[in-house]
Amino acid sequence: MGRLGWSSSNSRGFDPSTDVPDLTGRVAIVTGANSGIGFNTVLHLARRGAKVYLGARSENKARDALARLHQEGLGPLNGEVVWLNLNLSDPRDARKAADWFLERESRLDILVNNAGKIIGPYALTPDDISDSMVINHLSPAAFTYKLLPLLKSTAQLLHADVRIVNLTSTAHRWVSNPRFNSLASFNRDFSESWLSKIMLYAYSKLANILWSKELQRRFDKEGVPIIVTAVHPGQVLSERGMKRSSSWPMGTYIHSLMCMLNDTPFYGAYTSVFAAASPKVRADPEQYKGKYLVPYGSVEEPSEDAKREDLAWELWQMTEDILAGLS
Repeated sequence: MGRLGWSSSNSRGFDPSTDVPDLTGRVAIVTGANSGIGFNTVLHLARRGAKVYLGARSENKARDALARLHQEGLGPLNGEVVWLNLNLSDPRDARKAADWFLERESRLDILVNNAGKIIGPYALTPDDISDSMVINHLSPAAFTYKLLPLLKSTAQLLHADVRIVNLTSTAHRWVSNPRFNSLASFNRDFSESWLSKIMLYAYSKLANILWSKELQRRFDKEGVPIIVTAVHPGQVLSERGMKRSSSWPMGTYIHSLMCMLNDTPFYGAYTSVFAAASPKVRADPEQYKGKYLVPYGSVEEPSEDAKREDLAWELWQMTEDILAGLS
């Protein structure tokens, strides 16, 4: 029932309008936020009073998103929303965006790494690295690493509740024999699979979970009270898909059927918001630290490979090595 678009918010067991506390004074970043799940994550957090940086690489799209937020009812009594110029196609640009943010803010309470390449053909960046791994893993990692000192200092403030949320997917379960111990392994193209485009995506989503777990382990070892989660948002209609279905013959009926079988982005953002701001997470941190969450805030066991500490460690080490070469 949780994934059906027609179910009420009460049946979801979580509603940001009532289950998220006042976030006034808190600062958040949501990447990939000009549309879809990211846009609605911004909407839910800002409605509760947070100052939210809307990560997008296009100023025009960011302006359109800001206008839409006000059309959705975001008003003077809600939190402020600010455009963050963020391009994840190059880790260097991701670092620059983090530096820009660090020049302007003295705290960061919530980081939602939502942006990513969904499904597309295999391609290499100018640095000869798989663009799926760059956009979905390396650039978000570079962005987060730059922000870690501020996240850690914020976590030491009175009544602080710092969270990092990394978007992943149930597709991570489809990867077999993963390795992340070399640049060649990062550049795996899955040409042996007739579902190569999907597997490229799944591979990067496995990396998201492994990296989240390793980051949490390191926080725990340092005694840093930051909670990291990896979130699968569920079966969510894209905004493009919603518009396309509405334009078809009998589009109204087709659109209604699709919404019955899938969540809209408004509800697709619920699990991200739960991970980012629900008091339940801070009240029982050991239940949620480093965990894989599914709609609408339930902890679920990921694949066996996603739980491998040795794989997470080699991913972490190789990520650092690759990023060090992209200074």
